[in-house]
Amino acid sequence: MLSLENLPTLNAVFNLCATLCLIGGRFAIARRRVESHRVLMGAAVVFSALFLVSYLVYHFSTHVVTPFAGQGIWRPIYYSLLISHSLLAAAVPVLVVLTLWRALRKRFQQHRALARWTFPVWLYVSVTGVLVYLMLYHLFPGTA
Repeated sequence: MLSLENLPTLNAVFNLCATLCLIGGRFAIARRRVESHRVLMGAAVVFSALFLVSYLVYHFSTHVVTPFAGQGIWRPIYYSLLISHSLLAAAVPVLVVLTLWRALRKRFQQHRALARWTFPVWLYVSVTGVLVYLMLYHLFPGTA
């Protein structure tokens, strides 16, 4: 059964699904498979939106801050990932909406120009979201 304490895992799953859809969508458009690209990128948007809703529900409902229990070199690695992930995550919704809007308006040249920025930022945020989760809950679980 789904509970608040399971939401971090669900969030990581949503991020992983978004990551796979992003990569698949990128490969599809490189092979000029426009419909596959459209479906995969639409799925990435849905998974990212589900992540965002789930993330906000978790943090507004629990107010839990899970401390990082790793030591040594892992602490600066974790915090570097977390800080870069958090800063770039703030830009992703804006970039995605603008990129999607240009595609829906059939402004494909503008869509491609912005997607060159949106894709790597969005992919980085999705991948680092999974890495932060794994480090926080599985590789270095705290005692709290």
